[in-house]
Amino acid sequence: MNALRINAHLSIPLAEIHFDFTTSQGPGGQNVNKVATRALLSFDVLRSPSLSEFQRSRIANALRSRINRDGILRISCGKSRSQESNRQEALEILARLMRDALRPRRVRRPTKPTAGSVQRRHQEKKVRSERKRHRRSTGWDE
Repeated sequence: MNALRINAHLSIPLAEIHFDFTTSQGPGGQNVNKVATRALLSFDVLRSPSLSEFQRSRIANALRSRINRDGILRISCGKSRSQESNRQEALEILARLMRDALRPRRVRRPTKPTAGSVQRRHQEKKVRSERKRHRRSTGWDE
């Protein structure tokens, strides 16, 4: 496998994806403390030659909270005790994120509120108005 398949129209060469490996966090004893099993995946979304301008902007917009200022998408995976398992998991996460970002969105067609919902809203407004009117002071009684 020399490319990560995202969908029918897009695959990313593994040469564009960079991996770093560090020690994992949390419990696990000597294995966690000594062996670099956590996979840190980096993918440069803004400079990837595999992506069209449309795909690039779509991904950058959908994943803006995960992409840093330099346009690099980072994914960390340290669930498994095996470096290779974490590497595969990170690639699957990248593929899923990009697949979701590139999925066409349905256009929302505006609809009118139903007669019942309008009636319920007006009734609730009357009840709320009455409640607030009763809270008001009527002035000095004496």
